[in-house]
Amino acid sequence: MKTYSMKQGEIAKDWLVIDAEGIPLGRLATRVATFLRGKHKPTFTASLDMGDNVIVLNAAKVKLTGQKLDKKVYLSHTGYMGGQRVLPMKKLMESRPDEVVMRAVKGMLPKTRLGRKQLTNLRVYPGMEHPHGPQQPKTIEIS
Repeated sequence: MKTYSMKQGEIAKDWLVIDAEGIPLGRLATRVATFLRGKHKPTFTASLDMGDNVIVLNAAKVKLTGQKLDKKVYLSHTGYMGGQRVLPMKKLMESRPDEVVMRAVKGMLPKTRLGRKQLTNLRVYPGMEHPHGPQQPKTIEIS
């Protein structure tokens, strides 16, 4: 028996909508990363961008368990001496809740060129409105 390999032209991408209200952040991020990679499809090929386009709504109402809101911080560095920047999750949730979901999903994708390309298929919105109606997205329930 021969192993079948998908070609780039044979990939069919769908549009999916996920409502993040009341879903724990980690559970949401793992499911979204699975859809972005295409691992939910029976024809999954690890070296190709097979994933679907995912729209996450209500990012501001995502559930944070434990004391993450108070204790979790995001670190970045400017590259200069003393250039470490610390951004608490609480402050980021107030100003840009979509960035919190984006960073969680980004951490669960491969750290390669393919992972960066798959992340471009993710759209996160803090509310219920999105401009992707013409793509006729399917709604996915995450429990």
